[in-house]
Amino acid sequence: QVQLVESGGGTVQAGGSMRLSCTASGRIFSLYAMGWFRQAPGKDRDLVARIWLSGQTTYADSVQGRFSISRDAAKNTWYLQMNTLKPEDSAVYYCGATEYDATEYWGQGIQVTVSS
Repeated sequence: QVQLVESGGGTVQAGGSMRLSCTASGRIFSLYAMGWFRQAPGKDRDLVARIWLSGQTTYADSVQGRFSISRDAAKNTWYLQMNTLKPEDSAVYYCGATEYDATEYWGQGIQVTVSS
């Protein structure tokens, strides 16, 4: 089992920045991909950014160039740096992790609100 705990989040004005953190514990040696997802009211949970153990990253088109995902292996933590935030970025953000056997784990979710 893997446990994920998110931190950061809150309210920021449009154009501002925010950083989310996700710390993993438990069977972390089995993880090969970590990421951030978000879900706005009435919408599906969508991928925001993902990072693999190789260091390769991928981003949703809507955040490309504004958001950056990174990982600190020593701290078992990955981050989502969000810059130039827009009201449409408001959502509940979830960190996620995937094991080699495709088992997925999720954090509890954290609210990000961008005011106009």
